[in-house]
Amino acid sequence: MSVRVRFAPSPTGALHIGGVRTALYNYLFAKQQGGAFILRIEDTDRTRYVPGAEQYIIETLKWVGLLPDEGVGFGGDKGPYRQSDRKEIYHHYARELVQRGHAYYAFDTPEELALRKQAEENFTYNQQTRGGLSNSLTLSETEVESRLKAGTPFVIRLRVEPGRAIHVQDLIRGEVVFQSGELDDKVLLKADGMPTYHLANIVDDHLMEITHVIRGEEWLPSTAHHVLLYEGFGWTDTMPVFSHLPLILKPVGNGKLSKRDGAKFGMPVFPLEWEGATPEESFSGFRDTGFLPEAAINFLALLGWHPGGEQEIFSLQDLIQAFSIDQISKSGARFDYEKAKWFNQKYIQAANNEVLASYIRPLVNSKGYEATDEYLEQVAALMKERVTFLPDFVETGYYLFEPVREYDKETLQKKWTPPIAEIFNELTGMVATFEPFNGPALEEAVKHFIHEKAVKPGDILPLLRIALAGTMKGPAVFDMAVALGRKETVRRLQALSELG
Repeated sequence: MSVRVRFAPSPTGALHIGGVRTALYNYLFAKQQGGAFILRIEDTDRTRYVPGAEQYIIETLKWVGLLPDEGVGFGGDKGPYRQSDRKEIYHHYARELVQRGHAYYAFDTPEELALRKQAEENFTYNQQTRGGLSNSLTLSETEVESRLKAGTPFVIRLRVEPGRAIHVQDLIRGEVVFQSGELDDKVLLKADGMPTYHLANIVDDHLMEITHVIRGEEWLPSTAHHVLLYEGFGWTDTMPVFSHLPLILKPVGNGKLSKRDGAKFGMPVFPLEWEGATPEESFSGFRDTGFLPEAAINFLALLGWHPGGEQEIFSLQDLIQAFSIDQISKSGARFDYEKAKWFNQKYIQAANNEVLASYIRPLVNSKGYEATDEYLEQVAALMKERVTFLPDFVETGYYLFEPVREYDKETLQKKWTPPIAEIFNELTGMVATFEPFNGPALEEAVKHFIHEKAVKPGDILPLLRIALAGTMKGPAVFDMAVALGRKETVRRLQALSELG
């Protein structure tokens, strides 16, 4: 059987960046094995469903380039791929499990269970307590049938028997053993007719022929129940191989990275911006911060996995070739945001100017600037070595789109003297008529002018830079002048003279 993996997020809000890493590892494994990557939306918990979250998941996968072969929004012949559309399927299999003796009806009301929990601090519905509760294991068959016909609310619970060691062979963690006596009788079908994660997950993985389950460490404790479900259905021959990924830790290294850590540490922890009902539930994203998707993918890939060696820059194709589950670490990976920024710088520097111009275009338009595609490519070439995020092109490099807002006063106070001001005015006149107006020729002419005036380059060139950009930082002076054009360059030189 060919490899089939699934990414199965719940639409309960913005998809955490850790979820994107889970999708990435599934995608890499599938593509390396020539298999299928499936998107399944697990939306059975309707109380936590958030409108817009499903589309957010799909948009995220498209942004980072992890396109599913099957799934919600992508087609496929094993759907529906949205769990809320599979309700009758779960009903069928829940009742089948009851008939097989591996599950049972439980009629206890929420109020009855609440009273029991009040009476017993550590109450758990399991093999030790179910005998004293209202379920099809304690009631007569006639009573059970009567309640079902009368429409009495019920849930269906997994019947876990004590005295068993449940072995799970995890590709990352090795053999993990659970004792059945420590497990509760999980609810499989809720009173509202919706399945829980445990039932829906197993039924869907079986029917969608999933061969490998690659998911977060937080799901490891549930795996024992899942193995029991596979056994209960008689599906052990097709049970998928499990791999549980390490946690992504806070930048300080202690504790799991949470959605609140974004605001706390001043960084995005979501792939895309999310506008929640309140400011506290609204978050910035990697895309909106100005990350290239390739940089985000490269960074995430190395959060818990590395093939060894010194290589750090991996294209998606490189990752597909190099990826191996057995090289995933068991221990958590620290979310090093400075490293993420480093990756983004490297990818921006290596990017084609035309591609960068396409990213810069909407940023330019949003600020009301007018610029041709050709000019944006020039901006990309000038600034790509000097930025960390895409918005830096129009924020740090604003002077490439509008007049200088503020000058480096400290440098001007040191450099701007009456004799230098006179020479600078002469230079402005020379630049206004100099031909040809290109970088190398202009640089040679200006340096020749400086030599003729018997002043130091350090007396004039910093002023030339401040006139064009307002700062001592920024692109090469003569390249900047050519990009701005003669008219704008002369206007800025004159503006500095008038200021002085």
